[in-house]
Amino acid sequence: MAVDKTTVLIVEDEPAIIELVTFSLRETGWNVCSVQNVGAAWEFITQRIPHLILLDWMLPDQTGLRLLSRIRADRHFQDIPVIMLTAKSMEEDKIAGLNTGADDYVTKPFSPRELLARSKALLRRKSPEHAEAPLSAGEVTLDPVSCSVSLAGQKIDIGHAEFKLLKFFLANPERVFSRSQLLDKVWGDHAVIEERTVDVHVLRLRKALKQAESLIRTVRSVGYMLSVK
Repeated sequence: MAVDKTTVLIVEDEPAIIELVTFSLRETGWNVCSVQNVGAAWEFITQRIPHLILLDWMLPDQTGLRLLSRIRADRHFQDIPVIMLTAKSMEEDKIAGLNTGADDYVTKPFSPRELLARSKALLRRKSPEHAEAPLSAGEVTLDPVSCSVSLAGQKIDIGHAEFKLLKFFLANPERVFSRSQLLDKVWGDHAVIEERTVDVHVLRLRKALKQAESLIRTVRSVGYMLSVK
């Protein structure tokens, strides 16, 4: 069963850096895309929201800082993790980047291994559902690397949508989410899915979890949550 890979967008106009970073990130199994200016980056983001953006400070059409401001001002995109790639090592420039909403910055020339480590750390912090460590609750364990789910040590069959839903719940235990929040967080804001379809996937997920179905709880008039309490 295929599951959505972590997608990283590189916004950078130096081909050598694009090639180096792309090679390093693909080695870890991520889906890597690249564009070379702010206009192309915005067009990409509006079509497909990446899990992480690596954003160069100096770009041909506008500064990366301008793009970052636009991302942080848009409610659809404001939570995307962003690491600035910058040749600027001046303290005030770093502060400007962080104040605009960058989550981290890496100064050129940088080690691809350091960039990868920082990217993984940021994704763990900002999007725990994209982490690669197994997630578990009660008798249920989900392995993001092998895309498998086990119940009391035995693998179970689970659909693609139910896998994504379970992964999100396991990454955010004891928190209630409305149907619209689940649509946005699990399927993405651009998905054409009705809210009642969430109910169908929750039913299927409970059926797949068999004796552990009670992990997924209905909170009346609000939505759903995963709870082991």
